[in-house]
Amino acid sequence: MAILETPSGLPPKAVTALRRLRLTSMPEAVSFILLLVCSVLKRTSDFNAVPVMGAVHGVLFILYVLFWADAWNRIKWPFGRAALYFVLSVLPTGGFFADRMLRKEEEAGVIAARARKEQEGTVTTA
Repeated sequence: MAILETPSGLPPKAVTALRRLRLTSMPEAVSFILLLVCSVLKRTSDFNAVPVMGAVHGVLFILYVLFWADAWNRIKWPFGRAALYFVLSVLPTGGFFADRMLRKEEEAGVIAARARKEQEGTVTTA
């Protein structure tokens, strides 16, 4: 299974898990970049927002890891894909790439779920 291949026929809870992970990846990436900026500002000026941004980023990172584990459990990703999403969470701009990849998986899962419902609807009415 390739990295961008989407498993067909995702159940609704798996699509929800993907959506939660995707919605957490972008704020986590932004908070990581802001934390890096605050770290530089702490060293070069009197501005010190590292404790606040560190806490914000920490909470968002923990949420990302929890949602990542939930998505991995529900979708049954291969180890390589799950590891890719985890590695992207620890790179400063990785969350942006994870968001794009997760959006594609989520859209494909929603399309597959709609097709499955339509197919079930035509089968039960016939």
